[in-house]
Amino acid sequence: MGSHAWAGATVFGLALGWVAWGVASGFPSYWPVILQSVTSIVTVVMLFAIQHMQSRDQTVIQRKLDEILRSIPQADNQLIAFEEAPDEHIETLTEINRQDRLT
Repeated sequence: MGSHAWAGATVFGLALGWVAWGVASGFPSYWPVILQSVTSIVTVVMLFAIQHMQSRDQTVIQRKLDEILRSIPQADNQLIAFEEAPDEHIETLTEINRQDRLT
């Protein structure tokens, strides 16, 4: 899911139409309420869309890293399922790696 030029043009056209309608109708008292409602709804929808895309990207990156670990013979295969490990296990392995870097 990427951005498309037509999506930007559509949003721009809608915004222009919204302003034109406001000017033509003399900006009625309910005009700002509708604008605020629509922007709130769009904000919530975009929040969920962005979270979905970030989660998907994170999953794809994790699968790629797992594949790299599988392809390296001397790699620690315990790290492939590391995201499901209990916190204590993660802290223990982190400390071991920290000690390995110091020596």
